[in-house]
Amino acid sequence: MTVTTITTTSSAASTAKAKTSLADLDQGDFLKLMMTQMQQQDPFNPMDQTEMLAQMAQFSSLASTTTMADTLSTISSKLDALVSAQTASQDSLADLVSAVTGSGDAGPAESTSADTASPTA
Repeated sequence: MTVTTITTTSSAASTAKAKTSLADLDQGDFLKLMMTQMQQQDPFNPMDQTEMLAQMAQFSSLASTTTMADTLSTISSKLDALVSAQTASQDSLADLVSAVTGSGDAGPAESTSADTASPTA
């Protein structure tokens, strides 16, 4: 039996080297790896179909989790912007109330409670 060596580098190998961590891998990398694995398997002892299906299911789950994380990140940034806008609006409203009532920094609730709490002489 003769064994031949593979002397060419595949694009999947060069792409894998360019990645710095597992977090950088994506669906294309998984498909390249799976195709390489299928091409290199022993034809007399092929990969178990349940094993391959399990790998595909795991990748599908990972892809959906990644998509969900991206969506949650977008929602979080939009909520942060909304909170900032609401805080700015409340500050502007407090400044406007202070200017109209002429009470300085005290809000209308504080001046009203102070007026009702102190007895008149």
